[in-house]
This record gives sequence, C-alpha cells and structure tokens, in this order.
Amino acid sequence: MIETRLLQQFIAVAEELHFNRAAERLHMAQPPLSQAIRRLEGLVGAPLFERTNRSVALTPAGAAFLETARRTVQSLEEGVAQTRRVAQGIEGHLTLTFINIAPYVPLLRVLRTFRQANPGITFTMREATTQEQINALEQGRADIAFMRAPGTTTPHLRLAAVLNEPICVALPVGHRLEASPTVDLASLRDEAFVASPRTLGKGFHDQLISLCQAAGFVPDIVQHGRQMQTLIALVAAGFGIALLPASLATDARPDVVFRPLEVDAPEAMARLDLFMAWNENRASAIRDRLIDAVLQALPPP
Repeated sequence: MIETRLLQQFIAVAEELHFNRAAERLHMAQPPLSQAIRRLEGLVGAPLFERTNRSVALTPAGAAFLETARRTVQSLEEGVAQTRRVAQGIEGHLTLTFINIAPYVPLLRVLRTFRQANPGITFTMREATTQEQINALEQGRADIAFMRAPGTTTPHLRLAAVLNEPICVALPVGHRLEASPTVDLASLRDEAFVASPRTLGKGFHDQLISLCQAAGFVPDIVQHGRQMQTLIALVAAGFGIALLPASLATDARPDVVFRPLEVDAPEAMARLDLFMAWNENRASAIRDRLIDAVLQALPPP
C-alpha cells in the first residue's frame, strides 16, 4: 500500500525538481524526504527521478506516475470534503416515502423551499402505504416517511403530527343524502362501504371503524382499494360510500360529492393526522435538517 503522505511528498519533489525546496515546502528535513522517495520507488518498482549533483529530473516512469499521484490525491481530497459536507448536512441524498401528499400544499411548500435552499441534496420520492413506509424505515430504505397513524408500536419509530384535517364522507352523485350540507354518520348504518385493507394502514382503518362504532354500528365493507383515488372511483361506480380525508375533495371527480360529517364522538376521533416519521437509530445530519425545517414550518396541529 502506498500512503497518501508518500504521494504528496513525491508531488512536491516532482513540481520543485529540487529536494531542499520540496522539503521546505513540506516543512520537513531533506534527508527524510530523500528516504521517502527511495521508499516510494521501491514500492512502485521503478526509478521516478534522475538525480545528479546538480539537477533532479523526472524519469518517463516518474512523469507518468505524477499524473496518477495528482489524480489520487485530488480524488481523496474531494472525497474528504464531500464527506464533511454530508456530515454537516449540506450535501447528500434523502429517500422520502409518502401517502398521497398532493392535497397538502403547506408540506409541499416546505419541501420546495428546502430543496431550493439545499441544491447539494438530492431526493428519491416513493409513494407507499403506511405499512410499507414503516417497513422501509425499519429496513433503512427510507429516511423520512409521511403517513397516517401506523396503529402499531415500533421501538425506534419517531412520529410528529404535521397536518390535521377532518374526515368526510364521499357519496356517489344521486345518493339520497347528496343534497344535505352535512351528513349524520349514524344515518349511514345501512350503507355499503368501500375502504382500504387494514394490512396497509392499521391506524387509519381502525380509526374509521371506531368512529362508526361510536355512531352505533359496524360498517359493512364490501370492497377494498389500495389507493384513495381507487376508493373514490369505487364510490363513483356505486359500489359503496367511503370515509376519507377532507383534502381529497379539492380534486374530486364530478360524479362524487364530499360532505362533512356530524358525529357524536370526541373531535379528535373525527379528524386525521398526517405524521412525519423517522427511525431514530439511523442518524443522518441531512435528514435531521429536513425534519427541523418541517417542524419549524408546520408546528404540531
């Protein structure tokens, strides 16, 4: 193995073509420098300098090795500088996972501002269900996740609520309650429902079931869909109604109407939190900077 120090000493002699001047440049004595160059020549297996009493010149092998030495030292210096920037949270890569965040303009604004202020940080964005995001955080495949309440306990998972919105009901056009400005949840006891499978998001699923139970019934779920937009399409097709985040109403289909709910339950039960989650066992200065930026811009609702 050739030490970086030997390469730096060789470069100094090659550029000065004078051992004494090179030694002064390196802040060392000339004899140890001469010994270092002889050691390097032994490691390379070829003479790098032609030495006389009056001059020092690079051999053809030395001239070729000089380019290699410069590239190696420069690459190492750049690598060290990049490592420092990553450690300082200035440069690097983040993988974010999320449920449908299109309706959440405040969060999108924070992400845009952060990216503009940190051009040295690149992103991979992956849409996923809540359970898939939990798995990605645990396995180190994601740095930050934006999800619904997970409904499960994970030792190193940290959660911070960043946005909050009411739950509403999605009805097909022509439904008997379409004209109502609000809908009493208890009046939906005999309706067919469409919902996401519990395996994809236990917290969200269980919250909706508990909300219905507080209204005196268990919802009859006749169809499942992985994505919220799929549920809206099922509502439009007449398969059933759905309890969904109110933010989805901003991009609703013309054949689906959204109505606020009247519920006889604690207000918190009828509202949904959007959480930012991360694994505290997988530290990252870059990740922590984005977490701080989100929490400063979006204090707990």
